[in-house]
Amino acid sequence: MHLPERSGDQVRIGVALQVPAPYGTLVQAVRARVGDPFAHAIPPHITLLPPTVVERDHLPDVVAHLAAIAAAEAPFVVALEGAGTFRPVSPVVFVKVARGAERCAALESLVRSGPLAQELRFPYHPHVTVAHDLDEDTLDRAHLLVEDFEATYAQGSMRLYEHGEDGVWRTVARLPLTGTSVHAATADRVG
Repeated sequence: MHLPERSGDQVRIGVALQVPAPYGTLVQAVRARVGDPFAHAIPPHITLLPPTVVERDHLPDVVAHLAAIAAAEAPFVVALEGAGTFRPVSPVVFVKVARGAERCAALESLVRSGPLAQELRFPYHPHVTVAHDLDEDTLDRAHLLVEDFEATYAQGSMRLYEHGEDGVWRTVARLPLTGTSVHAATADRVG
């Protein structure tokens, strides 16, 4: 995982859609089973903003930005199905977002604006990481463990996380999606 350097009073944050129990618990168990060192430091999630450094005194502006987005966006259905990988570009195995991917991408674009505007290292691809930065055999095993994974749930909030000195990502704000906008049904399957 790429973690930008901090200096002074900066904090490292991220924004994500947390995968709820029991599905998040299952993903976390697989991650722990294959020996991923981040299994208990990173809650299972779909990233909306990768690790980002901001000045601590800018956090109220960040929370206001995210709250405005959450107030305008309605909850939506997410379906997770099967395994994918970013290999050989990046040593990552993940669970695919089979439904709700377009809504994730729209949220990601909104989040990564205003006080959080930035360029991405890689094109955005919603997913739930299962194994990262492990050897090829372990990544192959992780892929097998989630190739039949399926979950469908209502995504009702996004979360602002802060990366602690101990390496653990903790929720600092839960932002319920309370908008009433209805988005047209679209084919939002991502391969």
